[in-house]
Amino acid sequence: MPLEMRVIPCLRDNYAYLLRDPESGRVAVVDVPDAEPVRSALDAEGWALTDILITHHHDDHIAGVPELRAESGAKVWGAAQDAERLPLLDHALSPGDSVALGTQMAEVIDVPGHTIGHIAFHFPDSQLAFTADSLMALGCGRLFEGTPEQMWASLQALMRLPDETRICSGHDYSKSNGAFATHVDPDNSALQARLAQLDRDRGTGAPMAVATLAQEKATNPFLRAGEDYLKDAHGMKGASDLAMFTHLRSLKDTF
Repeated sequence: MPLEMRVIPCLRDNYAYLLRDPESGRVAVVDVPDAEPVRSALDAEGWALTDILITHHHDDHIAGVPELRAESGAKVWGAAQDAERLPLLDHALSPGDSVALGTQMAEVIDVPGHTIGHIAFHFPDSQLAFTADSLMALGCGRLFEGTPEQMWASLQALMRLPDETRICSGHDYSKSNGAFATHVDPDNSALQARLAQLDRDRGTGAPMAVATLAQEKATNPFLRAGEDYLKDAHGMKGASDLAMFTHLRSLKDTF
């Protein structure tokens, strides 16, 4: 049976994700920007937290971890490479490791770029990937620590997941990312349809930061850096995919 998922808005534009394995009853949260919204969601569902999965070290993803851990006794999972910048880990993870949540298994994917040590969690049997600030809805994370080469490699690794995988990112940047996508790819009909749907959904409580990988491939300009028509439109005919990605990331940084 696939994982049950609840999307928890936190802070100004963050998301945490509650996951429950219906067979074992184990419950995990992916990132904890703030303990209170996660605690309220757990209470509303009557779920007991057993595991905390951390994608990267930024405070708006880990600030609530110590409080929830102290209350629940949940085990904390995060990147071994970044352990010194994370809350105390019970399980230090390396790329290619697996995380067990009851009967469900997640693959740990190395996705540096936004930070060094950023990881993603892919639950193939539930068709879910938690990518935080690497691959984001209609965008990708700013390169605070990594290089364009690292981020492009990270995005390529995520693009190899099955198209039906739901990509669950860490923020609702749908308005600003959508505006940029329209600016650099104005004739993309799939993008226009997606933005229209987001406008209809906005304010209904529907999560803005969850979409299938197929949707991202069709509408996210950073995943479309290999498209010849996009290179031509930006005066980069014949450029490498990495060069085009670097160009787009630079444009977004000043958009």
